[in-house]
Amino acid sequence: MTKLMDIQEFRSRLDNHDISRRDVHKVLASVGLASVVLPVVHRPSLAQDYDTDMDITVFTWAGSDLPEFTGSYIEKHGMMPAFALWGEEEEGFQKMRAGFRPDVAAPCTYSLRRWWDAGLLSNLDTSRLAHWDDIFPSLKTVEGAQLGGEQVFLPVDWGNSSVLFRPDLAPEYAGAENHSWMILFDEKYAGRLGIYDSVDGVFGVVGAIIGAENPFDMTDDELAKATEMMRQQRDVLRWYWTDITAVEQGLATGELVASYAWNSSVLELKRQGVNVEYMNPKEGIYTWVCGYVHIATGEGDADKVYDYLDAVSAPESGVYGITNNGYGHSNMKAFEMVPQETLENLGISDPVAFMEGSRFFSEIPPATREKYIALFDEIKAGF
Repeated sequence: MTKLMDIQEFRSRLDNHDISRRDVHKVLASVGLASVVLPVVHRPSLAQDYDTDMDITVFTWAGSDLPEFTGSYIEKHGMMPAFALWGEEEEGFQKMRAGFRPDVAAPCTYSLRRWWDAGLLSNLDTSRLAHWDDIFPSLKTVEGAQLGGEQVFLPVDWGNSSVLFRPDLAPEYAGAENHSWMILFDEKYAGRLGIYDSVDGVFGVVGAIIGAENPFDMTDDELAKATEMMRQQRDVLRWYWTDITAVEQGLATGELVASYAWNSSVLELKRQGVNVEYMNPKEGIYTWVCGYVHIATGEGDADKVYDYLDAVSAPESGVYGITNNGYGHSNMKAFEMVPQETLENLGISDPVAFMEGSRFFSEIPPATREKYIALFDEIKAGF
């Protein structure tokens, strides 16, 4: 009975928009479930009713289905589109391969090639995108955004993977000139360090430190050096984490000095009054870019697809994402509408310069990924 009630509560929280992307895995785990896809139709508080079968379906992350991201679509159609939610992209990819046919979906750039090869992506007519001219140029051409000679991806939000640390506990790393991924390998802080339990994250970090030409497809010599670094790191870590809230709690209490983390944690801890600093490491900060694609197998109204793409790429949607989630947005005008102090606190006051110094996550080739997974598992097991 308890588990049933928890599931009902989870669905209620989704329907009331009271759950974020980063919370969904924790909630699912608490009821003993792995990630699931929950088709959910959201309706704003409007007087009229409508037939959801006539609307488009958007397949996306939990937390991206809020009316704050859909403003101009609601204004035009008097309704939200239908939403189906995934826990992570691989799950969504497999569901579509099995026959689910949404009209719009929200992958990140490192998944685009695979989706394209599976025949899921339609070309985008950028002349129909109302805010295309206001999108950061570097994001329009980020790896994977253009395939088969055509634009297939509308970038919307972006964020970073870097080191979040307590400068009062590790003062030698405070200040931009001292930022380095090496804090996560520092024996001085053994037992008080964390890193994301992710092949992409760990190999990206060690690849940057050893100067690998492509951390996501390293040569045998580079991989040997990376392995040595990973074993060194294993011996000083407190944990490989899967729950970002545990990282935030550890940093807040001082149990952790530093950890791999995302922008949202910077915002959360500063709201709590915790003295934290988010690094732009000298070896390079990692940036992920997510957005929306038009699914080739969808049967919804193409005009509504473009109306939705216009809504999520509008500057007003960007303002909400920046101020509430701590992530950057693809629309340059959104940054003009957010207080400078907020942008400075998030470390994105100069997004152009920031992205120029970023390392964007790339797709790991399938054979390389299998090699990375096997090696990572061995190291975590103590070999």
